[in-house]
Amino acid sequence: MKVAINGFGRIGRLVFQAMVDQGVLGKNKIDVVAVVDVATDAKYFAYQLKYDSVHGRMKADISSKKSDPSLAEDDILVVNGHEVKCVMAEKELKNLPWAKMGVEYVIESTGLFTNEKAWGHLEAGAKKVIISAPAKSADETKKIPTFVMGVNQDKYDASKHD
Repeated sequence: MKVAINGFGRIGRLVFQAMVDQGVLGKNKIDVVAVVDVATDAKYFAYQLKYDSVHGRMKADISSKKSDPSLAEDDILVVNGHEVKCVMAEKELKNLPWAKMGVEYVIESTGLFTNEKAWGHLEAGAKKVIISAPAKSADETKKIPTFVMGVNQDKYDASKHD
């Protein structure tokens, strides 16, 4: 499954690190194809993953590279050989390259898009959005369900919540 992480701050990096630690990051498992943030310097992201001041060093081979030699900064994060494109954040989520990248699931970890604005990921081509904060909706017709592992994950129904 192809996944993108929108917001590569504390929560986004911890989700990514959990995938690495559990050995599920990879082309035949959870294929994280993109991370989105206001900066796209993969070298800086690599540094943040390597030297987390709270969680310590990540146990992985971490580096960065350029997808094009003419770029000023590295834009590819490489973790245990798995390449992840660093994508610039967009004001309008519908402008993100999810369809082009084949993204199926977006982990929304900015904390900014906890309401109807998160639908922009679907407009961009993703199939589902996982919001890392409680979802809010002013419009009752677009009620956004919240599921928490260990609390109510049994309420999730793929046919109903598609």
